[in-house]
Amino acid sequence: MERADPLLVPPPPRWSESKKSPTAPGALGELSAAGARPSSRGPGEGLTPAEVRRRCRAGSCLVLCGPAVYDVSGFVRRHPGGERLLRGRAGQDVSALLRGPPHRHSQNALRWLEQYRVGTLGGEEPDRREDPAPQFPRVRTTQSVEHDSRTTKYSNKDAVFTDLDPDNDLVDWSKPLLWQVGHLRDKYDVWVHQPVDRPIRLFYSDFIEWCSKTAWYIVLGVWVPVLLYLCLHSYTAMANEDTRLAVVSTEHSVPVHKLLFLFLFLLGVFVWSLLEYCIHRFVFHIKASPSSYILITLHFLLHGLHHKSPYDGSRLVFPPVPASLLFGAIYGLAHLVLPNIIAKSLLSGILCGYIIYDMTHYYLHYGAPPEGTYLYGLKAYHVKHHFKHQKSGFGITSTLWDRPFNTLIPEDTEKK
Repeated sequence: MERADPLLVPPPPRWSESKKSPTAPGALGELSAAGARPSSRGPGEGLTPAEVRRRCRAGSCLVLCGPAVYDVSGFVRRHPGGERLLRGRAGQDVSALLRGPPHRHSQNALRWLEQYRVGTLGGEEPDRREDPAPQFPRVRTTQSVEHDSRTTKYSNKDAVFTDLDPDNDLVDWSKPLLWQVGHLRDKYDVWVHQPVDRPIRLFYSDFIEWCSKTAWYIVLGVWVPVLLYLCLHSYTAMANEDTRLAVVSTEHSVPVHKLLFLFLFLLGVFVWSLLEYCIHRFVFHIKASPSSYILITLHFLLHGLHHKSPYDGSRLVFPPVPASLLFGAIYGLAHLVLPNIIAKSLLSGILCGYIIYDMTHYYLHYGAPPEGTYLYGLKAYHVKHHFKHQKSGFGITSTLWDRPFNTLIPEDTEKK
């Protein structure tokens, strides 16, 4: 298991070595329904086994890890293993599953789970000397976090967010983060790759903050009409049979067949797949100099915020303005070396590849693909990139370019 940074994570709680507990790590139905007492070690209230069962029957998804109780109801659809997997473990102790096999959860995954802690099961703490439960960072939790309108307001009925703990976090979540992260210096790289389940505010201005967010359907609304225009214009120009491509000079040219558009379109999609990989790896994941406030801030604005809060739905797709600058540069470069109609045909494929990329990326975070499908495997692959393998797994829509560039995330090899 990965070692946690002592600057960011407090010492994990120790399981008692001298007390026995009547609770076993099996299904909750085997537990005693005796009343629970609040734990002095954990956040939230003490919960009885009967209360946990009642909540599960009501539709919530509560799991146990030792004496700690976690409500993961708001995360079940986002879990890479699927909703059925988590709901099938409702009311059970998942300590052994977190350790693996078949999958050993990373320290970031354990820290992520701790955000949903709602209480402690009653009774004395179990002896875990021979079967230790995963070690979690100790954090304080609450049902919501509210601030004044000049900063931000967090609310989520399904999730439990962690309160600001000045001793254990390096930023003040009640204020915009964009102006704070540059001061983290050499601690930034570790901090930004410890994900949390809460929205991020960047700016003090409400208007600028609103402009910095993009809903997934904005991508479709802005770029699909542009894509349709490029495709229609390019194909129509080639189908007129009066479009000719100069070979040596304008006096020596050959006619352009309309099927060339399909070839150029598919070539553009292929070119985007390489651009997707290169931008993600060499731009978004460039290591900012710890001594540069500006570079750290820029990195956080471009991609760091997504790794810090991977499920902030308003920051999962590329905003139209920077995307326009990117496509303008691509078209300008293509137009310098290619005839206009060829450049537009190629750009239409690149734009289509981008739309597929952004929609796929959003779905990998918020969708629930059926088990065994291509997107199911891709979702698990991308989650590994966020939680454990941040220096590999740069492909989003496929692993095509991870293979030749040797950045493919290794599969779990643990066996039962």
